[in-house]
Amino acid sequence: MMIQTSTKLNSKFSFNVSLARRNLLEDIPRFLVAQAGIMFAVSLVTIQTGLQKGFTLSASKLIDQSRADIWVTAKNQVHLGLTTPLNLQQKKDAESVSGVRRAEGLIIQGAIWRTRGNSLSSVTLVGFDPNGTLFIPGTLQQGQLDTLTIPYTVFADLGSLPTLSLRKLGDGGLVGSLPAKLVGVTEGSQSLVLGNLLFTSLETATAYSQSPVTTKLPCEYAVEGLDCQAESGDYPLKPQPLTNENNINFILIESQPNQDLSDLRRRLESVLPNTRAYTREEMSQLTQSYWEKRSGIGYILGLGAVVGVVVGVVIVGQILYSSVSDHLKEFGTLKAMGASDWVLYRVILEQALWMGGLGYIPGMVLCAITASWTTATQGILILITPASAVTVLGITLLMCFTSAVFAIQKVTRVDPAIVFKE
Repeated sequence: MMIQTSTKLNSKFSFNVSLARRNLLEDIPRFLVAQAGIMFAVSLVTIQTGLQKGFTLSASKLIDQSRADIWVTAKNQVHLGLTTPLNLQQKKDAESVSGVRRAEGLIIQGAIWRTRGNSLSSVTLVGFDPNGTLFIPGTLQQGQLDTLTIPYTVFADLGSLPTLSLRKLGDGGLVGSLPAKLVGVTEGSQSLVLGNLLFTSLETATAYSQSPVTTKLPCEYAVEGLDCQAESGDYPLKPQPLTNENNINFILIESQPNQDLSDLRRRLESVLPNTRAYTREEMSQLTQSYWEKRSGIGYILGLGAVVGVVVGVVIVGQILYSSVSDHLKEFGTLKAMGASDWVLYRVILEQALWMGGLGYIPGMVLCAITASWTTATQGILILITPASAVTVLGITLLMCFTSAVFAIQKVTRVDPAIVFKE
């Protein structure tokens, strides 16, 4: 292979920058294999870290979207989906605390959803006050919140509709042994932690949580040929009125203007024994921290990113090492002409830089398309921010430079006399 170099006889070597690119592009199949490896590594690192960030963010999405200044929980709460109950009397007690402008109850509880075909899905009931102001069930796409005051009506996230066999408003299913009619659709509320969410009123959520899962379907929902137990008209017309003893999971607090939240938290915990009061930001961080650090999910996703880097290093290192081995005589010629080791290192490092850059761009484009499609169709957030994209670029270049070290070791041991060998 002809190597283009320009030599300045002033004790320093300067070479045409096309040398590294010529070495890189001389064997196109090998170049494409290297780029595919880098694209895979970039995609794996980006998607794994994006899933990790998206997962932890989705875990606290209901908290972050709320307008509550303070969340009151049971003292032994672990995260948003794991806590012991409070009751409505405690909500009323919270309303009497100095500095509290408004208090609302919130129920978050698992349940079983059954379709007309009697297929099962797990759901999380989110009961709130439809006339309240502190809880926001995502962005409304269809329906009005006040329709949730009608008994046994629910909202669902757009991403959950296929799983729940819901296609349009008016479709329904069963929660326990009670009917659930879809009257609204939200977007941006899907949670990887809580799964499929059903938003409803506190009264309906309480009725659902107390409704047993029966072995026989109501006749309206029964599969042909199976026994049924009652017509839909036999259902209670509306849930039982709530009392002070009814359970809730959280109390959302809106503070008075210019209220010191630290003082208000202490007053709430004093009035409500065995509770903890968190600011919205603290509650969000508590939930995110649990799923990222204590659950092991953050470790698994991080391990996937490390695997991507290792794969990239191995592939790029092998390609660069083979390229150097194929051009030992050319490198020996440069050494015989007086080129320093640094001049040879620059050729290899430039090859690594080109490989990293050319593999990063299509890899990141592929990740952006995948993230957009996954969010739109599955409701799973893969978070790719400018900061994370820059970080992955740095990891990619470091990966390629690390790979170049193996090839540099080969060049360092090149004997200039190799030029004269057959």
